[in-house]
Amino acid sequence: MRWTLLVAASVLVLAAGCSGEKAKSTKTLTERQRDSVLSQARIPGAGAVGHALNASDREASRAATVDAMVDSLPR
Repeated sequence: MRWTLLVAASVLVLAAGCSGEKAKSTKTLTERQRDSVLSQARIPGAGAVGHALNASDREASRAATVDAMVDSLPR
């Protein structure tokens, strides 16, 4: 009796885990957008996130400037 109940419960658990529906992703914000929202929060370390985003923006701008200079060189 116990064995039958255990097997039946196992089959039900396995069947429930193999449903045919695909789970939808609930992400609507990009990582950058989430970090920006986090940097505005009043929690410890939020300011560091904002500073890191600003530093990333500055470096991306510098890299774009260097790329533009390299592309303008005669070949």
